[in-house]
Amino acid sequence: MTGDLIELFIWMWIIATVAFAPLGYFIYKYTQKNGQPFGETEPHGDSPSFVNELAESAIHFVKSKFSKK
Repeated sequence: MTGDLIELFIWMWIIATVAFAPLGYFIYKYTQKNGQPFGETEPHGDSPSFVNELAESAIHFVKSKFSKK
């Protein structure tokens, strides 16, 4: 009976370690560089992007088609 309880405790410890490892890694990276988990990153929309320009042109196209009616 005691052996089963110890084995269950060990398995629960292993599962908890695997489950919370990503959270621990994120906290470690977040506290590394003054609250910037992934180094210097630019805010969204500051740099030109092919995808952003394509989306903007598609939105402009659709708006121009609807405004003509």
